[in-house]
Amino acid sequence: MTADGTPGAQLRRSPLDTRHRALGAKMSDFGGWEMPIEYAGGGVVREHTAVRTSVGLFDVSHLGKAVVRGPGAAAFLNSTLANDLERIGPGQAQYTLCCDPGGGVVDDLIAYLRSPAEVFLVPNAANTAEVVRRLAAAAPAGVEVRDQHEEYGVLAVQGPRSGLVLARLGLPHEHDYMSFVESDWQGQPLIVCRTGYTGEHGYELLPRWDATGALWDALRRVGEELAGTGELDAAGVVPCGLGARDTLRTEMGYPLHGQDLSLQISPVQARLGWAVGWGKPQFWGRQALIAERELGATRLLWALDAVDRAIPRAHMDVLDTSGRTVGVVTSGTFSPTLRRGIGLALLDRSVGEGDEVAVDVRGRPGRFRVVKPPLVRPSTRVG
Repeated sequence: MTADGTPGAQLRRSPLDTRHRALGAKMSDFGGWEMPIEYAGGGVVREHTAVRTSVGLFDVSHLGKAVVRGPGAAAFLNSTLANDLERIGPGQAQYTLCCDPGGGVVDDLIAYLRSPAEVFLVPNAANTAEVVRRLAAAAPAGVEVRDQHEEYGVLAVQGPRSGLVLARLGLPHEHDYMSFVESDWQGQPLIVCRTGYTGEHGYELLPRWDATGALWDALRRVGEELAGTGELDAAGVVPCGLGARDTLRTEMGYPLHGQDLSLQISPVQARLGWAVGWGKPQFWGRQALIAERELGATRLLWALDAVDRAIPRAHMDVLDTSGRTVGVVTSGTFSPTLRRGIGLALLDRSVGEGDEVAVDVRGRPGRFRVVKPPLVRPSTRVG
């Protein structure tokens, strides 16, 4: 299925597609895009470890890009998206939510505030067209909403040594977490964002679509140079696929839209109340979310930490000690950092922190402890 939900249509490809294949990448459909899941020579565990200990390089060009511009553009967005844009200023980024009237989540996205008259948005790949459609339909006269999906690539440089790599390329790297700098590289515009989806110190670089390949090559070349001087380990800047991106974000408890967050899973249930501007007079889904918050969600997203050798997977039932079904796994994986199974699960209000539950792993119960995410301490603000 493609990003616009059309069955059977051709998958879209990143500007780095030939480079991924040359590196022996295992490719798969992700949000309507054919993207690398892991690379030859070590796979997910090696790539995950590189990000936690040194630096990894992800192609996430499948992510959406859109711009909202015109007089009052930021104020318009603030009346639609859940978080409060007035909490930040130009040059800062904000995690936010596009909800439907019932409080369900159409998408979670990052808003980059350029000015009161211009905001750049990065939605999820499969939801970009719908987010743009809804915003465009609601925009007042003079405010333009434009899809820029294939105008920019996105490279995520993530890990404790990521700043060193950017510094060697002469790129901005000392700005604060959740901020961005409009820069240039080799005469081409480049947005350098102190953001990411791994829980590590890192950056997301947005070059023009046609310049993405040259920047990828330069980042890898710098990695080789730094490895040669001993400033990075011998692996240099390690190409990482979406498999490692998933294990990294699950350790952090970051929700993935379509699994841990959806039209059926509200921000209240997904522990994202911090990304809602509760004091704002208007945003999509406000009435329903306030009502749910006041009544208390009937279920809540918890992390699962394995007590035995079981590995949970999405859609598996979660049972309490009496054998009663109390929820469902939304995301599950093997944690390369913790060396055991972990997951996220929507659980009934009867379940609390520290409880032991069982996950039905293909007919066999696996024991898990219920904990509040994250499962691994984040380092996003370090450095």
